[in-house]
Amino acid sequence: MTKTKLILALVISLSVISFFIYFYNKHTAKETYVNPVFEPVLADPSIIKGKDQYFYAYGTQDDWNDGKGNRYVPIIKSKDLVNWDYVGEAFKSLPIWKEDGGIWAPDISYFNDQYYLYYSVSTWGDENPGIGVAVSDKPEGPFEDKGKLFLSEEIGVMNSIDPMLYVDNGIPYLFWGSFHGIYGIQLSPDGTSTVGEKFNIAGSSFEAPYIIKKGNYYYFFGSIGRCCEGADSSYTVLVARSKQLKGPYLDQDGKNIMSPFGTKVVTGMNEKESSKRRFVGPGHNAIIQDDEGTDWLVYHAIDVEEATLNENNATRRPLMIDKLIWNNGWPHVKNNEPSTTKQPVPVIK
Repeated sequence: MTKTKLILALVISLSVISFFIYFYNKHTAKETYVNPVFEPVLADPSIIKGKDQYFYAYGTQDDWNDGKGNRYVPIIKSKDLVNWDYVGEAFKSLPIWKEDGGIWAPDISYFNDQYYLYYSVSTWGDENPGIGVAVSDKPEGPFEDKGKLFLSEEIGVMNSIDPMLYVDNGIPYLFWGSFHGIYGIQLSPDGTSTVGEKFNIAGSSFEAPYIIKKGNYYYFFGSIGRCCEGADSSYTVLVARSKQLKGPYLDQDGKNIMSPFGTKVVTGMNEKESSKRRFVGPGHNAIIQDDEGTDWLVYHAIDVEEATLNENNATRRPLMIDKLIWNNGWPHVKNNEPSTTKQPVPVIK
């Protein structure tokens, strides 16, 4: 066999092998998933699609009861939103601008050509929690802490946790709050300090604000109820919308959410039967789109059969996803409850 023919035969062989690998992968790839998509815990999840085309999700500091201690904002990575790998922590140590507290409820955004991670520092019953920001050139970090934005006493809002960055026409705003009103405030161009006065968009029934724009409306998602009482958790996600970022936000019945109103997106309680479903306490959501433009609700929930995480009885909050269904301009997940059976996977090309 001549050298040319040998090379041609090798090329053909490699092409055939590549075809069969492609065919195998295409036809053996998962077409369904079952919740939860990551365990044991990824509480208060925030999510982003990185420039490398992988999805990254970030969660509240937790001890996973695996002998490795607290993870200071665990980061997980996925190509398809259903198969996740742990990649590390956003912080090597706790921020130094507050004497005590854990890192709660991180929020990830790509802004100013960097990855911005806004986060809370708090403890249970903390009278003066605060919000800070860290940045990185890569979604997996390491993140450089830029320090404090404000403490609760400084901004004049009790229990100032659960931040969320929203950039509107190039202007950055921070939204935050936990059962003492949901507030927003404009940020400096570099996102590390506040500008002007805060404004109130929702009442004291809510925490964990999340805002998206769809069509002519801004949609506010907020969680109500008890987040972290194991199988007795009652977290529920409600939604309202406004034609202006600063509100007023009205639910599907036209009621202003300055009062305890809102349209249900997902809940763990079966109201008709007054009983619990398998997953309770669904909440603190984020939203991500797949490659077909379908919106997916990303959130945590509690499996009533495995509701606690460790000997301290910390609530175990694994990561969940469910497709958002839009009807007449209003979103919800199927049956307003976390899915427990096989579901079609997000479309990732």
